[in-house]
Amino acid sequence: MKISAAALLFDNDGTLVSSMESVRRCWTRWAEEYGITAEEFARVELHGRPAAEIIADLLPAARIPEALARIEQLEVEDVAGGVVALPGTLALLAQVPAERWAVVTSATRRLAEARLAEAGIHPKTLIAADDITRGKPDPEPFLLAARRLGVDPARCVVFEDAPAGLASGRAAGMTTVALTTTHRAAELAADVLVGDLSAVSAQATADGVEIVAGG
Repeated sequence: MKISAAALLFDNDGTLVSSMESVRRCWTRWAEEYGITAEEFARVELHGRPAAEIIADLLPAARIPEALARIEQLEVEDVAGGVVALPGTLALLAQVPAERWAVVTSATRRLAEARLAEAGIHPKTLIAADDITRGKPDPEPFLLAARRLGVDPARCVVFEDAPAGLASGRAAGMTTVALTTTHRAAELAADVLVGDLSAVSAQATADGVEIVAGG
């Protein structure tokens, strides 16, 4: 499928990079430290949501700031050797001008920058949990990215691997491309479905980017 866009907006974890093993290690340790039972933890959706929202599902409000600082510390310390670029990521980003793409992540800026740097990715525009008041599936993160890039949201293409992120992109009125890197295809509602970014190519145009995704 060919798509003409003004900008490409990428989720990070599960889309650009793989950090799932690190995430599991850190959150399992965090849950043990805070006395969260395996049953309680199993009921919470981790992927594609800000850490503050996850913690709010598990702990009283008064404990959230301290618990949030702790999980961030654990995850930042676990970055080395625990994060790699997913197939196709570096090749695709090299085809797109820096002012035509952004990373939109539910992680904090400190953690996102650490993970991206470990994978050799240095975005000019990064929207992180620190920048927003409502996380995915709310459209705020992607709408903010479009505003920062100075483009029409309707001409943005969102690349996501999680249902919450895809819902956020749809709510923002953007074209969505789902990656089956962390969820089954049946769980993902999107305009285009691909295995990973190796199935996507891009070419800069006078007013944006033309991409070919999938078959």
